[in-house]
Amino acid sequence: MLRVAAVLYEYPFNESIRTMLRLEHLFERLDTLAARDAAVDHHFAIATLFEIMDVAARADLKSDLLKELERHKAQLESYRGNPQISESALDEVVGRIDRAYDELNQLPGKAGQSLTSNEWLMSIRSRINIPGGTCEFDLPAYYAWQQRPADQRRADLARWLVTLRPLAQAIGVLLGLLRDSGSAQRVVAVGGQYQQSLPQGRSYQLLRLRLPDGVDGVPEISGHRLMVSVRFMQGDGEGRLRPFGGDIAFDLALCS
Repeated sequence: MLRVAAVLYEYPFNESIRTMLRLEHLFERLDTLAARDAAVDHHFAIATLFEIMDVAARADLKSDLLKELERHKAQLESYRGNPQISESALDEVVGRIDRAYDELNQLPGKAGQSLTSNEWLMSIRSRINIPGGTCEFDLPAYYAWQQRPADQRRADLARWLVTLRPLAQAIGVLLGLLRDSGSAQRVVAVGGQYQQSLPQGRSYQLLRLRLPDGVDGVPEISGHRLMVSVRFMQGDGEGRLRPFGGDIAFDLALCS
């Protein structure tokens, strides 16, 4: 019998966290692809680079991230002198926030903006979403680049990524702090359905749901400031999802 490994699902409660999760996903994919040798992997690394630029093009993204870093720092500084808080651990976290803030704040304009002046990259960007639009007869200079040794292509990718690293670092710090704020509780979806009312006056930003090993279910999550709801589905032989009729125990964490 096929053994199903534990799977973690995350559900954002607002647009800001949704954007950060999308960018985190794209940066993880980009790092994976850029570390490889094949030209086709580096092609999709460049495509992912453009996706990051598209998501990061929102005018207020940088300022929103800086404000969030400031908010978290102020909250942590309020714990100074608390005998239950380790000062060395506090210093380490505040130091990470400060470094992320300084590097992002020093970034001129929007993340990736400097790459828009690279005519070669922008010629690829204009055609990469056209089916087959980056063939050698369409972009011979790009085709020639793909024939270079892998270490040269990786060096180019690393150089282009420099202007995006402060964004990735800030998002990593903020999502790490957010995830650490939630404590997982084991709950049960009776008949594949679970609902939980949320306390008034507290704003949650992220739901984390972990299915234990061996549970073959797909959670459909919805939520707002008053309630979260999870409905479990199961794929049939053709990939269609149908309601899961049995009970499912899983770990749920609400992060604020």
